[in-house]
Amino acid sequence: MRASWYGEHHQGRLTASGERFDRWGFTCAHKTIKKGTWLHLVDPRTHRWVDVRVTDRGPYVAGRDLDLSEEAARQLHIEKRGVALLEVTVMEVRP
Repeated sequence: MRASWYGEHHQGRLTASGERFDRWGFTCAHKTIKKGTWLHLVDPRTHRWVDVRVTDRGPYVAGRDLDLSEEAARQLHIEKRGVALLEVTVMEVRP
């Protein structure tokens, strides 16, 4: 999936799950994956990985599938690239 990230501008705003967005948390937005689902993300270029929870809807930019929190992007070292192709595994779906 093609992932981008969002951060400071959204800090503290309500997400689709009703939680406040925390740019330092390990969360993401996806258009259809059930909120509360944990995803394991791997950057095949660097083999860096991170686990994130779906808390929001989006991204709403053509050609992008996931919007990561700023901290998740930093852990993957993609914050400067802005967009990266990631391997995604669904770990756990919460009700």
